Amino acid sequence: MHAYRSQTCAELNKAHVGQTVRLSGWVHRVRDHGGVLFIDLRDHYGMTQVLCDPDSPVFAEVEKVRSEWCIRIDGEVKARDESLINPKLPTGEIEVFIRDMEVLGAADELPLMVFGDQEYPEETRLRYRYLDLRREVMQQNMTLRSDVVASIRKRMWDQNFREYQTPIITASSPEGARDFLVPSRLHPGKFYALPQAPQQFKQLIMVSGFDKYFQIAPCFRDEDPRADRSPTDFYQLDMEMSFVTQQDVFDTISPVIAGVFEEFGGGRKVDAPESWEQISYRDAALWYGTDKPDLRNPIKMQVVSEHFRGSGFAIFAKLLENEGTEIRAIPAPGGGSRKFCDRMNAFAQKEGLPGMGYIFWRDQGNGMEAAGPLAKNIGPERTEAIRQQLGLEVGDAAFFLGGKPKTFESVAGKARSVIGDELGLTDKDRFAFAWIVDFPIYEADEESGKIDFEHNPFSMPQGGMEALEGDPLKVLGYQYDLACNGYELVSGAIRNHRPEIMFKAFEIAGYGPDEVRKRFGGMVNAFQYGAPPHGGCAAGIDRIVMLLADQQNIREVIMFPMNQRAEDLMMNAPSEPLPEQLMELSLRVIPQDS
Repeated sequence: MHAYRSQTCAELNKAHVGQTVRLSGWVHRVRDHGGVLFIDLRDHYGMTQVLCDPDSPVFAEVEKVRSEWCIRIDGEVKARDESLINPKLPTGEIEVFIRDMEVLGAADELPLMVFGDQEYPEETRLRYRYLDLRREVMQQNMTLRSDVVASIRKRMWDQNFREYQTPIITASSPEGARDFLVPSRLHPGKFYALPQAPQQFKQLIMVSGFDKYFQIAPCFRDEDPRADRSPTDFYQLDMEMSFVTQQDVFDTISPVIAGVFEEFGGGRKVDAPESWEQISYRDAALWYGTDKPDLRNPIKMQVVSEHFRGSGFAIFAKLLENEGTEIRAIPAPGGGSRKFCDRMNAFAQKEGLPGMGYIFWRDQGNGMEAAGPLAKNIGPERTEAIRQQLGLEVGDAAFFLGGKPKTFESVAGKARSVIGDELGLTDKDRFAFAWIVDFPIYEADEESGKIDFEHNPFSMPQGGMEALEGDPLKVLGYQYDLACNGYELVSGAIRNHRPEIMFKAFEIAGYGPDEVRKRFGGMVNAFQYGAPPHGGCAAGIDRIVMLLADQQNIREVIMFPMNQRAEDLMMNAPSEPLPEQLMELSLRVIPQDS
């Protein structure tokens, strides 16, 4: 017999009754039923009930075991009485009577219990992550993650992609976040960087004549943590293709993403890729208040400025006299009660706004009436025009925000989500995808007017060099994101592979040719030797698994995540270097004022 097990804790059934078996695993829990000890023995695969009474030669030893001890048992498989069968367990028809036992690893008093659904502080869970990971939901999440990655790899190979690895230690490259720098021992005073993404390398792979590349790539960014973002490192499906258009990229990656969600989505509806909308960045901001809309919620915001211009509602009327301002409405079908409207107004105040104006429509017996302070101020003709524009009826409401769109769009987007959830409009049993396209390449600083990149500087401008000769703020890029249920899952672009267009694009943002060569010398040089048109994208593995596992926090699907302060409490990182390490690297740490 094997030294540790003849079967796993998920394999035994009635066919094994009468056999002598060997199992190894962790003591999930111990129950004492009048001198008979029952142990739920758990391994990665499942659970088996084992038992011991005073007739067993190792009864005294079994009495000593506690939760999370790692043990090996030998015993005889017995059928359970009909009344004691547990249909929830694959092994629920049998139990194993212990004849011999060996303690493989005793456990001290536990800082957190593996059995049960108790909630523990995140700091405790991360400090003792190896215990936290033993819990059933965490085992399921990590198994799901592994299976998702395996499925993605197979789907990419099936589309004739090959996987290539790019360097981990490289040069600093601006990708929109801070680099993690690595000091060089051989070159004192100089630093490598951990890659924020394999962006430049995957483009160079295309220049090198490889037609299709992908990689499950680690990326490193020194970022502030969020629920859907790790503060240090993450993994992405990175891909690039030569001789492709934007639509070619969509047609390639969409079935991969859809297939993974169909395979692991637990039966939730996944829209067919050919039905995924393509929404301009501008329209997404207008309709949804975000460039990663949740399309499970059917609410679309609309501009209603004309109904308030010169109206009796002085706040909005005066606001509209300023250039670049507008009034937007958030329709709320079924939200037509003063109580709900007041609740949403309080929500806006918590988000830092003075409030949200509202109108709701009610039945007065002799007809429909528009109610609320706004309705009284602007009069029945304007309120009726708003109702008709928004397609609302009795029992519905609308909420209003005004100003320069960038000052209220994000709050409007949050309000739309809250309204959809509270009124039961959002279809929770669905994965809804949309491509967000036509991103602006540039933005202007409101105070200085300085032009800088708003999005990826490596994107090919729509219209090429000719587009760059006009108003920079009107230049759109062949850049795109894939949104799903309110999250950005994929981001990519058709790349700017023409050196002269690249130099011009950076010149507009204030970067001269010398600066471009200094920052991107490898890529600029390569593009002068017959670079093919190419494009691609990257899909966030962690976010994909988070959605599939129905988790709200990305740390629930990462094996060993950092905490909110980018600390590894389990391994005590970051830590202070030894003096001899600093000397070897020609570095000195400057103490910070506390």
